Amino acid sequence: MKTVSHYLLLCVIAIVCVFPFWWTLVTALSTEGNIFAYPPTFWPQEPSLANFIEVFNTIPIWSFFRNSVFIALCTVFWKLVLCSAAAYPLARMQFKGRKLVFGLILATLVLPSEVNFLVNFITVTKLSLVDTYAGVILPNVVNAVAILLLKQAFEEVPQDLIDAARVDGASEWIIFSKIVLPLIAPWLATVGILTAVEAWNEYIWPSIVMSKPDEFPLSVGVLYLRGTFGSSTRVIAAGTVLTILPTLAAFLFTQRFFMRGMDGAVK
Repeated sequence: MKTVSHYLLLCVIAIVCVFPFWWTLVTALSTEGNIFAYPPTFWPQEPSLANFIEVFNTIPIWSFFRNSVFIALCTVFWKLVLCSAAAYPLARMQFKGRKLVFGLILATLVLPSEVNFLVNFITVTKLSLVDTYAGVILPNVVNAVAILLLKQAFEEVPQDLIDAARVDGASEWIIFSKIVLPLIAPWLATVGILTAVEAWNEYIWPSIVMSKPDEFPLSVGVLYLRGTFGSSTRVIAAGTVLTILPTLAAFLFTQRFFMRGMDGAVK
């Protein structure tokens, strides 16, 4: 009975998590019926791909898709480089003020990201990075969560291994890049996946910084459907599904690395 109750609880949680996406998919595939009927319809009526075709005919979705891929890849690369470079000395080097620095980094977790928008926008404007990909990417390449996860990963590496490398004459850069980083690959994959999903779904900051439609990421560009089709909720739902599918597929193919990294982070 205990096992059955656990599975029932997991099924309820799964239904709650999946329902919004399923309802959006049903709406995108339906061509008839009242979308806002109560009780709602859980299966598409007269299913068709017409709404998806309308999305491709209305907006340059492939251009938006390329922009999102570029922004996500650049954000992942620079976050892994900078956050790992910040986490390694916090985990393996002894210097004055180390705990204070780490405490200040953790203190930023209590602040919502929206608090930084004004300061970031002023900074981006002063650097002449408005309407550029750099202006979208730079404010998101470092955060406390990534540093915390990678710091814990570096602490999992045996100290004897690092000491042996130092005895053999390896520099800190060689230890960091050639020895330690390959050992924490699952944690790097975890941070990379989380960063990619976050960068892909980011809407508010790109819409503030960028004004050229040709450079919009998919999360921003797909909302052109709302202006063009004010009453066509099905077309908007189809565009939303197309936005979600890449991140869903990426997670399904990389969940093995993600779970390994999260397991190590918990330990």
